Amino acid sequence: MARESRRSIPIAMTIAGSDSGGGAGIEADLKTFAALSVHGTVAITSITAQNTYSVKAVFDLPPDIVYKQIEAVYEDMGIDAAKTGMLSNREIIETVANAVKSFGFPLVVDPVMIAKSGAPLLREDAIDILIKKLLPLAIVVTPNRMEAERITGIEIRSIDDARKAARIIVEDIGSRAAIVKGGHIESDEAIDILYIDGRYREFRAPRISNGCTHGTGCSFSAAIAAEIAKGRSIEDAIETAKRFITMAIMYGLKVGRGHCPVNPIAWLEIPAERYRVLEDMYRAIDIIERNGELFSRYIPEVQMNIAMAIDSRYARDINDVAAVKGRIVRYGNTVKAVGPVEFGASRHVAKAVLTAMSIDPSIRAAIVLKYDEKIIEVAKSLGYTAVFIDRREEPQEIKSIEGASIPWIVRKAYEEIGKIPDIVYDHGDIGKEPVIRIFGRSATDVAIKTLRILTQIHMPQNL
Repeated sequence: MARESRRSIPIAMTIAGSDSGGGAGIEADLKTFAALSVHGTVAITSITAQNTYSVKAVFDLPPDIVYKQIEAVYEDMGIDAAKTGMLSNREIIETVANAVKSFGFPLVVDPVMIAKSGAPLLREDAIDILIKKLLPLAIVVTPNRMEAERITGIEIRSIDDARKAARIIVEDIGSRAAIVKGGHIESDEAIDILYIDGRYREFRAPRISNGCTHGTGCSFSAAIAAEIAKGRSIEDAIETAKRFITMAIMYGLKVGRGHCPVNPIAWLEIPAERYRVLEDMYRAIDIIERNGELFSRYIPEVQMNIAMAIDSRYARDINDVAAVKGRIVRYGNTVKAVGPVEFGASRHVAKAVLTAMSIDPSIRAAIVLKYDEKIIEVAKSLGYTAVFIDRREEPQEIKSIEGASIPWIVRKAYEEIGKIPDIVYDHGDIGKEPVIRIFGRSATDVAIKTLRILTQIHMPQNL
């Protein structure tokens, strides 16, 4: 039974402390395991009372309880790979080392010594035991700059120094591989240095400003363990883990008053969000095409488009906004979407959506129609808010910047009524066609809202 479980669902284990704030430790590890499609198991070593800015208390579990947790999981499900995090005392380290020898699972060691808040998480008298007894059992060790300095005794100020430290961990201490993380090393990029099989490899990613970093080391090492549990090579596992943690930092959770936590679930949520947006967009297009006779009367000269962004937590630019490639055009007495729905297919409507969403995260979609005073009149009668923007008032410095006009129009409309209106319209300007923009919570919301207005206009009593 246990062998079959390992074949069908990889089993990964985190041997680490619990973070009551949910940003690091086993909490971050389990999120990472789930995001990477492995079953996560735990052997809790310590319970911490901590948040994003401090560690208030630490309670270490008895070493025999740590061992029993590992043993219980191994005997039932097996362990395809494990990672360590906080191992706060020498007795726990020795116990974990004995467990690894007894059960023989691949081990990734994150040599946690200090919390992000600066609180010590590994007692000074335990560091030598970590180096002598646990690191030689590791297939990968993942120290940051400060941890690598303490382990190797060399000062690390450059990539070359990181190379020396990684080699010492492998050749002198006996780990299978070592990757010295570059988050604390001065560089335009975050460059991690791997030493394995007598050679070096660099893993690079953009250095993220204003990202969330609490739990970075935990999630990175957990991602490596998860991929190794799937049977991936060490280098392939690290490559995936690097992309994973870069995304988790970039889309971190802005909670707490200290170092905000990474977001491992972004790995799952962003693809899921993009899929949901595409589904919603195609439903909206279906509504528009099925009512093409109505919509065809309001196709602008620049053609019609509808766009929807992924959730505001993840939307950064027009590549996070889906629209119709080639737009929606008049087709006889009806309308037709010329091309498929794609992310990045619109600039103008996408910018309107992104600007509106930056003010009100619930507004995620918009459509552009030909200007017609009847639309405004009927929309107001139906209870929708509509704001007129006089483009002649647009500052010259805005006009001179490519792509700045649409954000200015949306922000100006917000300033008029203190919220994003349902409709923002203008009478155009030199070389600019008069248009109506209808905003909503989703593409289908916008399509239904627009259809309601157009249907009302063309009811017999209104013709």
